[in-house]
Parts: sequence; C-alpha cells; structure tokens
Amino acid sequence: MPTCHPTTAVRLAGKKPGAAAGCILALCCAPLLAADKPSHMSESLRKSVQDVVVVGGASPVDREITGTYEKPTPGVAGGISGGAAASSPSAQIGAVNVSFPIRILQLPGAIIGGISGKAQRDLQEFRDAMTEDLAAANNRTLINDGLALDVYRSLQQLPQLDSKLFSASTEIPPGTDAVLYVSLKEITIDVQDKDAVLTAGATVKLESPTSGTTLYDHEIRYQDRARLDEWTADDNALWRDFANYARHYLGRTVAADTFLRIDINHVLRPAKSGDIKFNRKNRWEGKTRSATPTLAWELELLGDDTYDGWTDGIATDSIAFDLEIYDQHRLVYEMQAIAGTQHTLVYELEPCTTYRWTVRPTYTIGDDIRTGKWMQYTAKSASEAGQGIVGRDATVAPAYTQDFAVLELACR
Repeated sequence: MPTCHPTTAVRLAGKKPGAAAGCILALCCAPLLAADKPSHMSESLRKSVQDVVVVGGASPVDREITGTYEKPTPGVAGGISGGAAASSPSAQIGAVNVSFPIRILQLPGAIIGGISGKAQRDLQEFRDAMTEDLAAANNRTLINDGLALDVYRSLQQLPQLDSKLFSASTEIPPGTDAVLYVSLKEITIDVQDKDAVLTAGATVKLESPTSGTTLYDHEIRYQDRARLDEWTADDNALWRDFANYARHYLGRTVAADTFLRIDINHVLRPAKSGDIKFNRKNRWEGKTRSATPTLAWELELLGDDTYDGWTDGIATDSIAFDLEIYDQHRLVYEMQAIAGTQHTLVYELEPCTTYRWTVRPTYTIGDDIRTGKWMQYTAKSASEAGQGIVGRDATVAPAYTQDFAVLELACR
C-alpha cells in the first residue's frame, strides 16, 4: 500500500455516521498493463459539456449490430447462425421517451487457440449456448441500448449535467453540446490449454453534433478466465455471471471515465470494526456472525494532485461515501452518500455466504460532484490497469469484485 506523508495527508478514520501486444482476432488489444495515465476525460472538456445525449451504438449510427455470426472460426468445425432482433415498447425514463429496437450483441466471439476432440465439441456447444442465451427473450444483458441506459442512469446523479438518452434514429436537438456513443464490441473466447478466457469490450466516443469532431475516444475491456468445463457447468451459469458483471463494469466505467471520476492521490482501505474479526495477516479478509455488521474504512488524501488547483477546494468534512456489497452473482446491497467512514447495514445478509464489499469517496467542489475510485486491494491493482480489468479465476470471484474486501458471514 502507498504510504502517507504526514505533512500532506488528510486522514478520515473512525468518524461516526452524521499487449500484452497483439490481437485476439476481432478484438485488437492495447497492452492491458499500459502506461500510468488517467483514462478519464479532462476537467476542461467536462466543463465545456453541459448538455449531452447518450446513444446506444457506434458512431456513425448507421452501423447495424446483428446477432449473426458468419465469420470463420479457427479451430472449430462448422458454426451456427443465431440471434434475433426485437422491439422494445416505449418507456419513460425521467423526461426522456425511449423507444428503439433491441438487437443483440454480435457473436461469436472469435475463438482462437488449438482445440480438438472433446474440447472442440465442448467449445462449440458453449458458443452455441451463449448465442441462444443472448437471443432469448428473457435475457437482454449484453445489448448496446442496455449499456447506454446504465451510462445514462449514472450520469443522472450529476446536477450540473443535462443528460438525455436517445435512440440512434432520434434527431439530436439544437443546443446539444455533445453526443456520447456507447457501443459493445464482440465477445472473444481465447483457449489457453484447459482455460477459456472470455473478453467483452465497449467503445465510447464523444462527438460534437455540429462539427462531427471527436472530443474523446476510449475503449474498455472486461476479461475473466475459468476452465472450459467450468464455464459450461450448471447450464452455463458462470457465463451468465460473466455477462452480468461485464455489463455492470462496462456501464459504470464509461460513465466514470467520461464525466464522474477523478483520480486523486489517496489510500482507501478497510478499518477495524467491532463485530468483524479480521485475518491477522490481512485486514482485507474479515469474518462476522452478525447479519447486519458495521463496515468501516479509512481514507488518506496524499496531496500532489494534478488538477490545476481544482482539488484544493475539497472540504474533508464534506466527503461522502458510496457502499456496495456483492455475492458471487450480483450486487446485493448498496448505500449512497454515507456521512463518515462507517455504516451499519440496515437489512440482513445471508448466513454461510462470502461477500465482497467496497466503498468510493464522493467529492463536492463548488457546484461540481466527482467520484473517486472504488476501494480495492491495491491503489493500482494488477487486475485493473490501462483500459480494462483482468480476472484471475471466475469460480473464486468475478473479475470485478476479486480485489474488493472479503466478508464471510458465519453459518447460524
């Protein structure tokens, strides 16, 4: 963990509540452990955009993403065509009318790596099941419009930003400062010996509606790994967890990188709590018998930030925190705008379950609201660097939560 110099640190603790280079066929990857530089938009660009329209789809918008896969797949004999297009009914989201067709994400993913025999058959079945799952009427997890909706909902928390969600065919109104195009990329399956590595990606592009100039262009990836037979076990349950977490991560990361996040130099870590017993060697691992434990954390601001003095306006007593708790499959508990650095859960967690939890700081500076990074095991984790997040073992924890604090609830 980084150390905190006593002359620059502000400590908030114990307050009570008040490429690898190369391409995987369709998905060409920049180095995941790339240069140490902010991925988010500059503050000057953020301040120049006060009215933004979010659109699900790539720019230009006449590009259609379908549910077919007709590309050759090395190492796999045959292939199927899968996918469907459907229409969603009109829905009111705030003051914005949303009515657009839903088309599923293009699959496959390209499959690479040498495979034969049973592995070949398993992989073909897995790919087919992925397509059928995405095409099913009751599963619309990985679609452009769903991702755009996630981004829009996150941007709604910024009172200084007038954000709207439009379909690709809706005319952009006069006076709009920028259009934010959010588009899912292909899913790839990289076979590495017994492991199958899944990668889902998203592109984000901010454009001027008048000049067509690209103001910001970024790509984000979410990757996790498991043995092929683990991906296909229990009717492909692990795949569905991957799809849920991939969309969760991609949606909130697009919103954070564009208008929400600032990377203030800080240390954020779990703190002692009366009803949680920590691992003696690792405070990131805790056990409790309480179904409504009190979680605590501490924040150190290290100073030396490069935001042109903008962060000097942060009042430490105005910093609030957002808390989230996850099980293996989904987000199970959240609380926003917590005052202080601890929180007692207001409803019960399930016994005999291992959870992972995290917090992030929220800063109010003048009329602006910004969020920090979510607390994870290291300030700059090897699992999240450059343009994406890389999982170690999907059966242990999803890539998104693997470096969050662990909370094991005892059996009653």
